[in-house]
Amino acid sequence: MKPQQAISPTREKDFSRWYQRVIQVADLAENSEVRGCMIIKPWGYALWENIQAALDCMLKATGHHNVYFPLFIPLSHLQREAKHVREFAKECAVVTHSRLETCDGGKLVPASPLKEPLIVRPTSETIIGSTFAKWIHSYRDLPILLNQWANVVRWEMRPRLFLRTTEFLWQEGHTVHATEAEATEETKRMLHLYESFARDYLALPVISGEKTISERFPGAVRTFCIEAMVQDRRAVQAGTSHFFGQNFSRASGIRFQSRSGRLEYAWTTSWGVSTRLVGTLIMMHSDDDGLVLPPRIAPIQVVVMPLLSKEETRTLVLTRAESVATRLRGACFCNQPIRVELDTRNLGYGTKKWEWIKKGVPIRLELGARDLETGSVALSRRDLSPEERRFLPTDQALAEVPRLLANIQANLLALATNFCSAHTCHVSSEREFYQFFTPRNAGRPEIHGGFVLAHWNDSSNIEEKLKADLKVTIRCIPFNVSKESGKCIFTGKPSPQRALFARSY
Repeated sequence: MKPQQAISPTREKDFSRWYQRVIQVADLAENSEVRGCMIIKPWGYALWENIQAALDCMLKATGHHNVYFPLFIPLSHLQREAKHVREFAKECAVVTHSRLETCDGGKLVPASPLKEPLIVRPTSETIIGSTFAKWIHSYRDLPILLNQWANVVRWEMRPRLFLRTTEFLWQEGHTVHATEAEATEETKRMLHLYESFARDYLALPVISGEKTISERFPGAVRTFCIEAMVQDRRAVQAGTSHFFGQNFSRASGIRFQSRSGRLEYAWTTSWGVSTRLVGTLIMMHSDDDGLVLPPRIAPIQVVVMPLLSKEETRTLVLTRAESVATRLRGACFCNQPIRVELDTRNLGYGTKKWEWIKKGVPIRLELGARDLETGSVALSRRDLSPEERRFLPTDQALAEVPRLLANIQANLLALATNFCSAHTCHVSSEREFYQFFTPRNAGRPEIHGGFVLAHWNDSSNIEEKLKADLKVTIRCIPFNVSKESGKCIFTGKPSPQRALFARSY
């Protein structure tokens, strides 16, 4: 480790501060003057744009269309569905006045109270539901498959960049169906889409499953999720998909004339992911030298660095570097042109090198005056040691870049998968469970445990006790775990399968 270049503190010493430092040195985001809100900087926003673009293509390929609904929601809309959205009540921002005016002393004060308060969108089910009620009349109008890219506001008590902020960016899908079976199929289809996206683009292995009753989205009949493990062994809920049944349809009056001529309530779903995905991949892939990015979503996949220390060879080196960058831009990775940056800034080699390391660019190609003579370049991979370089003939290096990008993508997924497997444990007793989640090192209480798979018999009292005792929750009832029956490790009562337990963000 290089004390002047690497992240301080390290992951091992203080994971929370390490995470904040990675965001800082990679120039991803910073806190704004409004508590709980963040400024997403160009590198961080480019990362989100790539996530958005890839996921948007996947959504459109499954028949969904993008729309946009208002940021402001009349209070009466939420009141209509109060029992479904009560969990959001304490997080809502409320607009009560329409303008400001100047009073004595020159101070600006609110004026013109609104006839009805407006809620700044915490989620869009209520306003979209009221619109669906106007749009839908017959079974011929169904299904409706819509998606919205938007921002939402939830008054966050304990903000953390990308993971939990008062305002954040997200994607939320909303669909309406004529039958329960179609809506259920849609809910599961979107969960599988999120699972594929996390694996194939973010190199994140996730566990898919169903939330318990106490962890369901307010108003949902069933909630499905994908859960990811990060390097401090906590869970992050990386995406959710909700089957609402007819709950929101009844509240909003979404009815249609069926094929048999009867007036029926529709079946609805909702599903979404957010900028939390950025925080998740930071905490899973990055190291003590900074950010590490999967090539498929990296804003820049290859940086070409000409070494311009000698004035007499400067023009020749620049010309060769421009040629290398041009040839790379003509190559493809995953059916897309390779994203290449030619760094010609007049900065020292070490400064430029470590900037790109900290930003997580997957591949660096360096060439200087000496390389002109040999016809070679120095190639470095971000997923390996920063000091590890291979000197290759230029043509060979350029031919290898697409393969190496694919190899880096696969390697990051393999490392994350092995990490998750190594810290997932089957537990057979309550004593063993408590030991697993009890910190073993008082100096590092945040590094402990991981995921536990254990039998549980649907008792909400047990869930509440574990939250109080250990701050552990049931993340989901996993789909991809063998459904062997057993006995609940807490009550001894029969249990149909194991649940997934963890501490979480």
